[in-house]
Amino acid sequence: MPRWLLKTEPDSYSWADLERDKKATWDGVTNALALKHIRSMAKGDEAIIYHTGGERAAVGLAQVTSAPYADPAAGEEKLAVVDLKPKQKLTRPVTLDDIKADPAFAGWDLLRIGRLSVVPVPDAMWERILTLSEGEADDDGRPAGPRKSAKPAGKRTKG
Repeated sequence: MPRWLLKTEPDSYSWADLERDKKATWDGVTNALALKHIRSMAKGDEAIIYHTGGERAAVGLAQVTSAPYADPAAGEEKLAVVDLKPKQKLTRPVTLDDIKADPAFAGWDLLRIGRLSVVPVPDAMWERILTLSEGEADDDGRPAGPRKSAKPAGKRTKG
């Protein structure tokens, strides 16, 4: 199942807004490659919600609840949107600095194409973000690994 990272400016629409609203139409994407990714999405795909701006961190998990469709508010058929629902907030945000410091993310489009707002997430990187989210930070602020109280891998919700 494809997985995605969706960037949002938390001052415009945050993870807390998605949790409060219980669903949202993911709109405002205009970049050609990001739109291609939106059009590749399918109902049931999972997504990491990533706050840009001053936060620059993965903060929550969501699920795509619709096939892509033309943005009804845009008046242009080329602009596509999908509907989302929140699944769970990450135990702790995984910052861009955490991601940059981890060799597991070498070559990922999030780091290579920093302005891209919709990024595919390979399975290994998805699992690594979940592991980092469940970890505690060491004295340098870098993730030290999973906490002893972290949920076993088999208990994660997969949709």
